[in-house]
Amino acid sequence: MPETGDAAPDFTNKVATGDVAEFTLSEATGDGPVVLAFFPGAFTPPCSNEMVALEAHLDDFEAAGAAVYGVSADSPFSLNAFRDEHDLSFDLVSDMSRETIRAYDLEIDIADLGLHGVANRAVYVLDDDGEIVYDWIADSPENEPDYDELLDAVQSA
Repeated sequence: MPETGDAAPDFTNKVATGDVAEFTLSEATGDGPVVLAFFPGAFTPPCSNEMVALEAHLDDFEAAGAAVYGVSADSPFSLNAFRDEHDLSFDLVSDMSRETIRAYDLEIDIADLGLHGVANRAVYVLDDDGEIVYDWIADSPENEPDYDELLDAVQSA
């Protein structure tokens, strides 16, 4: 599992931007910190709460020069509907193949909800070089990160 001090595993996936485009992590680094917020599934209450909380802090993240990306196994079309429903202005990365989720060692099953091979809730902050300067992995997918601690990490990156 990648952790603070490691180079973040690079990946290329589809991204929901309102449209559907390609996203490569290494192309997003170099212009300020990058926040990768992995979440189990769009439209679930804890994931909705987390993405709405990130949106509420987005001005602070952007003031620190950071770009925020949510990452899940949902399709880019579902993620666009999720963005629309919650008025999210940051992009959501679709990892339907689960390759990125596996590269970050975050794959879990939430059998009660019928979710298999989804991402555990986790947040990484990357610096300009793509090095992980902050990592948080949920003990349980219902848990959310400490948003003030996350903002501090972004401001220090």
